[in-house]
Amino acid sequence: MPNQIADPRNVLGGRLEPCSMRPLTGFFRDGCCNTGAADMGAHTVCAVMTLEFLEFSRRAGNDLLTPRPEFGFPGLKQGDRWCLCATRWLEAFEAGLAPPVVLEATHERALEVLELPELKAYRARV
Repeated sequence: MPNQIADPRNVLGGRLEPCSMRPLTGFFRDGCCNTGAADMGAHTVCAVMTLEFLEFSRRAGNDLLTPRPEFGFPGLKQGDRWCLCATRWLEAFEAGLAPPVVLEATHERALEVLELPELKAYRARV
């Protein structure tokens, strides 16, 4: 786990739980929203994709819908879990299009950008 934070914690203070193995997510493609010095985008928010968010992200310049097999990316669909950049989640929140969040799988470093009450208001029903 080069450059990853050892013993990662979630926004609730507990052990960081996996976000998704299928599709395989995370900056380090380990299924977790772990982060470290190499993760300039802070892919720390475990979110459950909605069609509205996926369309918003595409319009914002990050097409998560289209498969990119050359990068091992299957493309996302509604209901998939994915580690988002905290700043992109905030943009979607401000636009009224933030996807639900899996708090137990959202890295505590997300709190450097986001507020816990906002995240709790979008807590996914898992």
